[in-house]
Amino acid sequence: MALLTLRHLKLKPRMILILGLVALLQTGLIGLFAVNYLSRAMDEQIAQRALHVATTIAAQPQIASAVLARNSDFLRPLSLTLARRTEARYVVIGDRDGVRLAHPSADAIGYSMLDDESDEVELYFPDGRGYTYTAHGSLGLSMRARAPIYAPDGPELIGVVSVGYLKDSIEQVIDRYRLTLIAVIVVAFIFSVMIAIWLANHFKKAISGLEPEQIGRLYGERNATLESVREGIIAINQRGEITTFNRAAVETLGLDNDSGLIGRPVQEVLPDSRMLDVLESGQPQFDQEVWLHDRNLIVNRLPLLQDGRISGVVSSFRRKDELDQVSRKLTRIQQYADTLRSQSHEYSNKLHTIAGLIQIGASDQALALIGQETQSHQALIQLLVDAIPDPVLAGCLLGKYNRAREMGLQLQIDEESHMTELPDRLPREQLVSILGNLIDNALEATLQHRGPGGEIRMSMTDLGNDLIFEIEDDGPGIAADQQQRIFEKGVTSKEDDGHGIGLHLVKAQLNQLGGSITLEPGDQGGSRFTVYIPKA
Repeated sequence: MALLTLRHLKLKPRMILILGLVALLQTGLIGLFAVNYLSRAMDEQIAQRALHVATTIAAQPQIASAVLARNSDFLRPLSLTLARRTEARYVVIGDRDGVRLAHPSADAIGYSMLDDESDEVELYFPDGRGYTYTAHGSLGLSMRARAPIYAPDGPELIGVVSVGYLKDSIEQVIDRYRLTLIAVIVVAFIFSVMIAIWLANHFKKAISGLEPEQIGRLYGERNATLESVREGIIAINQRGEITTFNRAAVETLGLDNDSGLIGRPVQEVLPDSRMLDVLESGQPQFDQEVWLHDRNLIVNRLPLLQDGRISGVVSSFRRKDELDQVSRKLTRIQQYADTLRSQSHEYSNKLHTIAGLIQIGASDQALALIGQETQSHQALIQLLVDAIPDPVLAGCLLGKYNRAREMGLQLQIDEESHMTELPDRLPREQLVSILGNLIDNALEATLQHRGPGGEIRMSMTDLGNDLIFEIEDDGPGIAADQQQRIFEKGVTSKEDDGHGIGLHLVKAQLNQLGGSITLEPGDQGGSRFTVYIPKA
């Protein structure tokens, strides 16, 4: 029942209750031990003191002489004086048979010392030494000591000295210490509760105010999430040791799942990893193409920050061929969408024009327009079929041709163009991305500078060791001071925002392919971009 009650409490009251009870139990046990130890120590101390006093009195010659003479008149006042000076409750002196010769009460003189003792205590001293004991006497419970009195001229036992300290005085001292210990216990308990409150607040802050059950649930969700994602995930701590990994990471990197990755240095498992660089610099790395364990990966690395300090690094990665496959599908879908959209818009305009010509009775002009449209489109399709057998590249150019016409521009492809030797290793989505960005830039520059009716010229050839593409626009051209920086990210010749990315991507993709790009003024005053991509 108590455990169920604790589970229903929140972390803060739970910690206060548990730490308070622990502190109370600890201080209580310590206090009980201290009181018992103090009681035993004081009993032992008083017993030794009583024995010391009794032995000292028994060793005095005048005491021995008075015992031999049975001089109670001398011994009784002396015993009272000795009791007062030694702070003893009583000093009793008797003969060898235990008959009292001196006692605080005059009526007890002449009676045996053993008459008022409930326990039988040895009176004689076989080893010749005194002893201590606790007993109930006529004056109450006392800590007693007895010492033998020997004749002054020999080892003959002639009497006994008994010294007693009442236990009541000892208990009063212990009670004072007990009250002090209780006060200390209460102060310690209050202090422990305050420490518990501080610790609870500290832990609540450290765990973002979550309860232990919530943390357990989140931990389970975190593990399930890690295992459900298809990307590999590895995390390291400040010392560069692996703290987290999922099954996708093991499969992607070809690691041994039974090798005990947790706690091992990341450089030992992945010698080529750059996670330690991020741990030192704190700079994230996005979409980095790397080779690890003979696998081409796209990697993201992010530093983990805790209270403004780097506490570790998380890296997510996926095989590049999977991303390339997805990118290829998206590129083709986008091409088809652009082509259909351009053709739909263009042919809608053409149909409206033809319908208008028929309505006004200009049938000959309508037929001529239909023939012209069919002839020019068929000529382009025939050129693409003959010169560019690759369907992805041909579809890209057809889509850009239709988009140019939609914008009121002309995309002229050189009839001498030839591109039949595209190597299989060349990713088509990268080639389409390169040419698409260049053509789009040329269309925007021409439209902005010349308006409708402008022309973009393109030629291509696969003769020699390189694939060469040349794109020329009728735009305003690029200033000489910008030609060296035009391929940097964010640098653009356009005035509005949202540009400066396309040429940077073109340059980055060409670098991956081992290609290059040049920029020079065009024949019509615009710009001419020439792309070189090696076949091998």
